[in-house]
Amino acid sequence: MAAGDNQDTPAELSRCYLGLLADVSRTGRLLRRAELESLRALGERSAEAGHGLREVVAQCLAATRQAWQTLPGISTAATVSELRRTGDAVLAATEAALAALGEGHERAQRLAVRQEESARREFIDDLLHGRSDLGLLAERAERFGLRLAGAYAVAVAVGDEPYPDVHPLAHRVERELVGRFGERDMLLAGKDGRLVCIAPDSERAVLEAFAELALRPGPGYRPVLRVATGRRHSGASGVLRSYEEALGALDYAARLGLSAQQLRAEELLVFPVLMRDRAAMADLVRSVLGPLVEARGGARPLLDTIAVQAEAGYVNAEAARRLGLSVRTLGYRLERIKALTGYDPADALHRFTLETAAMGARLLSWPEQPL
Repeated sequence: MAAGDNQDTPAELSRCYLGLLADVSRTGRLLRRAELESLRALGERSAEAGHGLREVVAQCLAATRQAWQTLPGISTAATVSELRRTGDAVLAATEAALAALGEGHERAQRLAVRQEESARREFIDDLLHGRSDLGLLAERAERFGLRLAGAYAVAVAVGDEPYPDVHPLAHRVERELVGRFGERDMLLAGKDGRLVCIAPDSERAVLEAFAELALRPGPGYRPVLRVATGRRHSGASGVLRSYEEALGALDYAARLGLSAQQLRAEELLVFPVLMRDRAAMADLVRSVLGPLVEARGGARPLLDTIAVQAEAGYVNAEAARRLGLSVRTLGYRLERIKALTGYDPADALHRFTLETAAMGARLLSWPEQPL
């Protein structure tokens, strides 16, 4: 039996399948390897034609039931043993045929899934790297449920392990988002080991839910460490810009040692401004904080003192508690900062200069990295 090129897959399946049953009922033989491979091919073609596996199996079983009385191996004069032998042969053939059809159907489905995943990954790469024509990107986006004419925002989650599309946490978050919001205008994907969620600005609740689920996914899942959301921008280029802002926020948070788990790019806009002129920032750090290297124990303890003082709102008792120092020791450190740099932490303008320089030092990894 050959699969052939007949486009009417259900009719061909019925014809081939019934022909096999007729021959098996006469001879009692098992299905041959070539026949099983032909059935696998029919199963593949049925899947490609859009016929579900349940439909294919139901069609075969219905054909078996309808043709039972007309199969050549069955007659009114047949003995019980002959009927049993014929029935066993037909049932064995049916079992083997359905298994082969199912295998072919599943093979086609797996191939379709792989092709879809490949196309999805390629689209994500092009969208988040700006490597394709914007018009073509917009056309391809519709296939994945995005209408790029509107404004979008991107949230990015990062953890202590990579998150590909097949990661259990990715499946968990996607299931929950679809369960809550349905198949809306959104896309969840793994990208460079991070989880990325793209949603229209009108659906900010999707991004908030994404962050909540990624940070607190429930028992059995390891949560991500931090989630950052870029600002809203329009079009395909806007998605890329929002994605880059989210990545930038994650980078600044890591370099500054921020404790916040949820970040918004708009809350960290000061840092791109500070680092826009790297040479000027390096000069500020050198000029203001350079003398701290002369302190006993180096510059690091005094740099930490400046940072923690700012975080504590310049309340000495709270800053001392956070640093694990006595208030008296903290006062000594502040005096050393003033003596070495010439900037008084008690003076508002001096305080701003010290804070800005300290942030620049953290962004430039000074004093561990030379300027």
